[in-house]
Amino acid sequence: MTRPTNPFRYFNSSPEVIRLVVMRYVRFPLSLRNVEDLLFERGIDICHETVRLWWNRFGPLFAADIRRQRVSRMQGVRHWRWHVDEVFVKINGEQHYLWRALDHESEILESFVTRKRDKSAALKFLKKTLKRYGRAEAIVTAGLRSYPAAMRKLGNLDRGEMGRWLNNRAENAHLPFRRRERAMLRFRRMKSLQKFVSVHAGFHNHFNSERHLVDRQTYKIRRSAALAEWQSFAA
Repeated sequence: MTRPTNPFRYFNSSPEVIRLVVMRYVRFPLSLRNVEDLLFERGIDICHETVRLWWNRFGPLFAADIRRQRVSRMQGVRHWRWHVDEVFVKINGEQHYLWRALDHESEILESFVTRKRDKSAALKFLKKTLKRYGRAEAIVTAGLRSYPAAMRKLGNLDRGEMGRWLNNRAENAHLPFRRRERAMLRFRRMKSLQKFVSVHAGFHNHFNSERHLVDRQTYKIRRSAALAEWQSFAA
């Protein structure tokens, strides 16, 4: 068997520093220069453009490792309920739409950016999610008419649910992204937005220890396990 190529082979910095930089920028609502200043306090002298280069190069790589492990574990798990919602996003003054699907435990399954929010966009988004994660017993949606039209096309209209407060889980899931959007001063290209939301969703899932649902000791154990697993990505 051939040995996998080391993704850090052309970089002088250690993999630990690169992982730290990428995690700080993607996980927390910090700008490129905020990350530069925080690392300088720890004795790590890098430019903010280096932060940009590293997250663009290694962010998708780390997120792919996270997604690969979580998808393989979730394929044998019963999918009780999905929550699907869309949110407005401005790109160079033009309105786009970010579609997001979550499971019953607030795990972000899929993030998808489109120019419109019609039946075609909803159908493409649902097909992509169903292909990767399988069938769900119920799909909770907002009042947008594109959802029933797309689900009728897929033949699962009977599994759709719609209500005034039923989809609060999906609506609250947009808040971490909104904080990152403000820190990044919005986005300039649709491609870069799609790239970032995919990476951000993977990081959010990995480091989400459900702090509000468990006691302090359990939270510390989960946090330590997440950090230990993080150090093994792209190793």
